[in-house]
Amino acid sequence: MRSVFLDYATVSANDLDASGLERACPELTLYDVTTPDAIAGRIAGVAILLVNKARITRELIEATPSLRLIALAATGTDNVDLVAARERGIAVCNIRDYCTPSVVQHVLGAILALTHRYADYSRIATDGRWGARAQFTMLDFPIRELGGRTLGVVGYGTLGRAVARACEQALGMRVRVAQRAGTAGVVNAAGAAGKPGAADRSGTPDRVPLDALLREVDVLTLHCPLTPATRGMIGAAQLATMKPDAVIVNTARGALIDVQALADALRAGRLGGAAIDVLPEEPPVSGSPLFAPDLPNLIVTPHTAWAARESRQRGLEQMAMNVKDFLADGQLGRVV
Repeated sequence: MRSVFLDYATVSANDLDASGLERACPELTLYDVTTPDAIAGRIAGVAILLVNKARITRELIEATPSLRLIALAATGTDNVDLVAARERGIAVCNIRDYCTPSVVQHVLGAILALTHRYADYSRIATDGRWGARAQFTMLDFPIRELGGRTLGVVGYGTLGRAVARACEQALGMRVRVAQRAGTAGVVNAAGAAGKPGAADRSGTPDRVPLDALLREVDVLTLHCPLTPATRGMIGAAQLATMKPDAVIVNTARGALIDVQALADALRAGRLGGAAIDVLPEEPPVSGSPLFAPDLPNLIVTPHTAWAARESRQRGLEQMAMNVKDFLADGQLGRVV
């Protein structure tokens, strides 16, 4: 029973302990990178496939009769054809709540960087402009306090809840939660009908329609999966309804936002800023409208919100647990 990890370098920069994974997975081969045209050859005869972002298509699944388990090094499953896996009786499992501390730190850091204009002030402090001023400080860019401001959360799972809690406790923000895409009306997080602006007995904020949420938020943070209902959910029309000084943080999936519309809004001063950790194409070999040099108060990072070493190590350990449980006929982490 052979095992392979197709894209191990997406998880480890030679800084993780893979011994637990190696003990759990029979005859494990770790490949740092696997190009799409090499996947079929590398998974031929394999029973356990470990993968992070490499695309596992129906064609690959049907061409690999030995395959019994696809173990993801991520929570998202959109790179695997789950329907094909189910039809072939192949189990699929993911990992969950392994990188929450890292993502929370990233989101809070991004919110503070955008609000305090760290990049802008660092640039004018060191390029000679500060030294040329008559006064001790510079007030070229607006800074505002976040206490009492509204945080809008889209996707109120483990990550969304943790970010909301941190912003409430550390920054004194007021939390509002968007209703799930494809639902109507105002519902609480448990799915029951509620009155606008109310909360359920657990203190969980009611979900409100996204369009209504966008009009009132000062900070919008995205934590929902990419589905047909959420793809392009933040486009030109939605951005036009937001406050001109509102900021957006996206650590979920790049295709949730129309990046051309986002670039246009930033360039026109219709949005206060954005921190984007994910793009529709990764790596962005075709470039991106967000790479233009004239976009103000924009932070783009290469999908690293989750990437604290401790979080990545937890991810490997969860993968090992999922594989061991599968071999013992368990259901741990199963999505198929």
